[in-house]
Amino acid sequence: MSTSTPALSRTAIVRRLRAAGCVFAEDEAHLLIDSAKTPAALLAMVERRVAGLPLEHVLGWADFCGLRVIVEPGVFVPRRRTELLVRRAAALAGPGSTIVDLGCGSGAVGVAVAALVDDVALYAVDIEPAAVRCARRNLATFGGRVYAGDLYAPLPIRLRGGVDVLVANVPYVPTKAVDLLPPEARIHEPLVALDGGPDGLDVLRRVAAAARDWLAPGRHLLLEIGADQADAAADALATAGLSPAVASDDDLDATVVIGRR
Repeated sequence: MSTSTPALSRTAIVRRLRAAGCVFAEDEAHLLIDSAKTPAALLAMVERRVAGLPLEHVLGWADFCGLRVIVEPGVFVPRRRTELLVRRAAALAGPGSTIVDLGCGSGAVGVAVAALVDDVALYAVDIEPAAVRCARRNLATFGGRVYAGDLYAPLPIRLRGGVDVLVANVPYVPTKAVDLLPPEARIHEPLVALDGGPDGLDVLRRVAAAARDWLAPGRHLLLEIGADQADAAADALATAGLSPAVASDDDLDATVVIGRR
């Protein structure tokens, strides 16, 4: 351990985090201290957090569905509300299911579903190189495969018509609302993971339009949306030939639209 950098006290760290606007300064201080291997590393981590970098990017991981999911800088950080998407997807899957996670980011959704369902065949896709690298690290534990590209384009053709659960946490923030997001998101996460177009549903419609080609008969597509988008999202799935339903969880402030082939 380096002796050239004086150790920061817990009190000093909490004080700096509070001054930077961190609401849960005590909890964050504990995580930073626990993760740092040297005083110099701790100082650097505190400086990065105070400068506005998301805590998960500073730590290198996010707590999601009880799992430590690797999250690198420049990669979308999984939100707690997305636990509803995971739970609903896991409930519709079963042992041996083929699961595809589109717009996977870190791969958090697919990994969390795989942790709940035995022996799944897990595939994931993202267009961002940093996300693909990160997802490959996370999916390795479950033998999952990650592809770089736009939505369905890079998936193996052999999956067409055979996917049991198609899950997609694609961007759904309307373009005009992106500037209203917290700085941690709009500055440090890729715009392509946030901006869903004029009404937030541009990418959702693209996912829905091709879903029937990839889903097995009777199987399901699930997407996270905003509560005020439920009707429009359900209409988009119906237009794509899927039978839509909407699930919500007030405690998580989460909404999911589900389409059945």
